[in-house]
Amino acid sequence: MNTLDTWAAQVLAEFDLDPGLLDRTAVLDVARDVAHGVARPAAPLTTYLLGIAVGRGADPTEAAARISQLATEWAATQPADSAHPPAGHTADKSR
Repeated sequence: MNTLDTWAAQVLAEFDLDPGLLDRTAVLDVARDVAHGVARPAAPLTTYLLGIAVGRGADPTEAAARISQLATEWAATQPADSAHPPAGHTADKSR
C-alpha cells in the first residue's frame, strides 16, 4: 500500500465512509484537468465541490466527467490567469 492509499484509508476510516465510494482515479483526473485547464488552486476547490455534488446525489462518474469537460471548455475560451498559471507553467513575474 502506498502513501496515497494509506492516507485515503485513514480518512475513510475517520469519517466511517465506505471505501467503495472513493473513485480515486476519477478524483485525481478531475484535479489534473482543472489544474491544467483552469489554475492549480482551482483543483482542490473543485474536487471539494465534486464531493458536495456527489453527496447531494449527483452520479460520481457523470459529475467528474462534466467537470473535466468544463475545465477543457474553460481552457479553450478563457484568458490565461498569469497569477495562477496551469500546472507546468510559471507566472510571468515581470508585470
